[in-house]
Amino acid sequence: MARRAIETLELPPPGEEVKAFTPVEAKEIVMSLQEPAVFCNMAFEWPALHWNATYLAKLLSGKSIPFRIGMKDMGTAPLFETECSYVEATLEEFLAWSLREPSCSSGPFSGYESCKYWAYADYKYIAMLLEDNPEQFKDVRWSDFGFPGRDGKDSTLWVGTLGANTPCHLDSYGCNLVLQVQGRKRWHLYPPEDSDFLYPTRIPYEESSVFSKVNVVNPDLKRFPQFEKAQSHVVTLNPGQVLFVPRHWWHYVESIDPITVSINSWIELDTDHEARVEEAITRTLICAIKSADQLSTSDSWLNPTETEVTSHKTNLQYLNAAVSGYLEHQKINKTEQKYPEPYNTEGAFEDSHKRRKVQVDAEKGFKLMPCESNLATIKTKKVGEIIFGPNLFKVLPQSQQTNPTGTAESDCKENEGHLGKLHCAGTVSITSNDSGAFADEKDPRSRVSSTQAGICTNDLLDCVLNPQVISLVARLLLERARFV
Repeated sequence: MARRAIETLELPPPGEEVKAFTPVEAKEIVMSLQEPAVFCNMAFEWPALHWNATYLAKLLSGKSIPFRIGMKDMGTAPLFETECSYVEATLEEFLAWSLREPSCSSGPFSGYESCKYWAYADYKYIAMLLEDNPEQFKDVRWSDFGFPGRDGKDSTLWVGTLGANTPCHLDSYGCNLVLQVQGRKRWHLYPPEDSDFLYPTRIPYEESSVFSKVNVVNPDLKRFPQFEKAQSHVVTLNPGQVLFVPRHWWHYVESIDPITVSINSWIELDTDHEARVEEAITRTLICAIKSADQLSTSDSWLNPTETEVTSHKTNLQYLNAAVSGYLEHQKINKTEQKYPEPYNTEGAFEDSHKRRKVQVDAEKGFKLMPCESNLATIKTKKVGEIIFGPNLFKVLPQSQQTNPTGTAESDCKENEGHLGKLHCAGTVSITSNDSGAFADEKDPRSRVSSTQAGICTNDLLDCVLNPQVISLVARLLLERARFV
C-alpha cells in the first residue's frame, strides 16, 4: 500500500512541499522499525520549527525554569544528574550567559564560566511551560506521524548549550520521536542486545530509566572492558529532522552547537504493561534496601526527577496495581483475538509521559496514573517492505559506514538560523567517535577505589536490579498472580 502510494505520487507545483509519508504510512513505519531511523521532510510546515531559543524566551515571558549545569571537560565516568549543579533562570538570562554578555555577571549563572560549563533545560513538559499559552500546543503536530490529537501538550522541550548532554540510558517504556528545532545534536545509540556491554545500573534511581555506568564517549575500558563489544550507531540530527528511537535502545545525547532546541514525544506501547510491573518491582526493592542502608543518607542515589522515596506500603500498592493492569490487558487481548481486526498487532497508547509515576496524596492515599489504550490497530510492515531513501534513513552501525573519514554530512540546508524548510537530498549526518570531550585523569569519579573492601549495598543492587533479573522476577510474579 505504501509503495503504490509513493510511486504514483505526482510532483508538486514549484514552491510547494509534499509530506514524505502519509500519517498512516509514518505510523506503520514507527510501529515496525526495530532500529533507529531519521525522517526528513515530515515537519517542514510545523510552526514549532520557529521555536528557537530567542522565540521561546519571548513566549515564556520571563518564566524561570531549572537548568542543569555540568563541566564541558568530561572524565571517564558519566556525569549523572545527581552530580550536576542546578540554577533557576529565565531563557533571557540563559541566552545572555551563553553569549557572555556583561549583563549576566550578577545573574543566576554568575558562578559558572560559559566557556567551561554547559547548561541544559532538559525534560521540560510543554504542557506546564505553556500553560498560559495553550494555543501554542498546536504548533507541534505529531498527528503527521499517525497519532491524531498528539501535540505540544504531549511533548517535552530540551534547550541546551554546546556540550550539554544526557548520560547514556535506556527508557523502560515506549518508543521515542524527536524533532530537532535549533542547532544539532549527536546521538550515540546502542541496541538492546548490547545491554550487558553497557553495564546497566539503577543508581541513580529514576522510574523508567536504566543508566549505563560507562561514559560512552570517553570509556574507562579497564573498568568496563566489555564495552568494546558494544555496537554504536551514531547520528547527528539536524534541524527539521525527526529521529525515531525504538523501544529499549540505549542512547547518549550531546549538543554540538552553541544553542540547541529539541522537542520529543514518547509513544507508549502494549509491551509497557509488563514494563510497568518490572518498574514497580524495581521501585519496591530499591526503596526498601536503600532505606535500610545506614549509609544511604550520604549516597545520592535518588535522581532529582524523583521527588521522594515512597513507602513500602505505597510501593506494594503500585506493584499490585501494575500486575492487575497487566492481567486485565491480557484478558482484553484474548477477547479481541476471538474477533480479530484485519490487522491486529501491537498498538500505541495516547500518552507521551515517559515515566509512570506513583501518585501519593496524604488524604486520598494511593493512585496509579491511568493509561488508556489506543483502540485503533495498526498494520505493521516487514523491514524489507519499508522504503528507505532521501526521506527516511537508517542509523547504521559505525562498522557499516562506508565513508573512510567516518563522516557523511547531509545536504540539509538551514534558512534564517535554523528556521523554515529543510531539504534533505543525500544522506543524514553520520559521525565518527570524535566527541570533543576531554578525559580528566584527576576526576575522582573515574577511578576505582583500591581501598574499598567487600561488597557494598550498591554492588548488591546492581546485581539484584539488573534488567534481566527483574524481567525474570516479573514473569514469575505474573505467572503466580494468574492462579491467585
